[in-house]
Amino acid sequence: MSPNYIRSFSEGCLRPPTVIGQFHTLFFGSIRMFFLGVLGFAVYGNEALHFSCDPDKREVNLFCYNQFRPITPQVFWALQLVIVLVPGAFFHLYAACNSIKQEDILQKSSYTGFYIFSVFLRIVLEVVAFWLQIQLFGFKVNAIYLCDVGAVEKKFNITRCMVPEHFEKTIFLIAMYTFTVITVILCVAEIFEISCRRLGFLKTQ
Repeated sequence: MSPNYIRSFSEGCLRPPTVIGQFHTLFFGSIRMFFLGVLGFAVYGNEALHFSCDPDKREVNLFCYNQFRPITPQVFWALQLVIVLVPGAFFHLYAACNSIKQEDILQKSSYTGFYIFSVFLRIVLEVVAFWLQIQLFGFKVNAIYLCDVGAVEKKFNITRCMVPEHFEKTIFLIAMYTFTVITVILCVAEIFEISCRRLGFLKTQ
C-alpha cells in the first residue's frame, strides 16, 4: 500500500464524513480508551494478587480466580474496542484503495450504503458485546464469591473468596455499560444524520 493510501486511510478513520461520526471518533478513541487504559488498570490491575479464599492457599486462590474470571474485564473490553473498530476500518480501507474522498461518500448511493452498513454492523457488534458482558460480569460485583473447589481441596466443596475492591468494580462495570449505550446511540444518530443529508434536510459537508 502506497503512502497516499495510508494517509487517506488514516484521515478517513480520524475524520469520518458526518459530524456525529467525528464526535463518535473523539468519544470512542479518546474518552473510552483513556478510561479503559488508565482507570481500568488501576481498578483491575492487581485483582488476581489480592483475590483470596478460605483456605488461603496459592493453588486454591488461583483455581477460584480462574473460575471467577474466565476472561479478565480488561481483555474483554480491549477485544470489544478492537472488534467494533473493524467495520469502519474496512470501509475506510476500501475508500482509500478506491481513492474515494470523504466528502464524496455521502454523494453517491453505493458509497453511502456501504458506509451505513459499516455503521449498522458496528451497532450489532456493540449489542453483542453488551449481551456478553452481562453474561460474563453481570451488573454488580459481590464482596463474596462462592467457589466450587472440590477438584482441588478434597475437604471442601464450596469455599468463600473475598473479591477486592468490589464496589469500585461495580462502578466501573456500570461505566462500561454506559459507554456502550452511548456508542450505540451515536451510531443510530449517525445513520439518522446521513438519512437527513440524503433527503436534503441538512447540507452536506
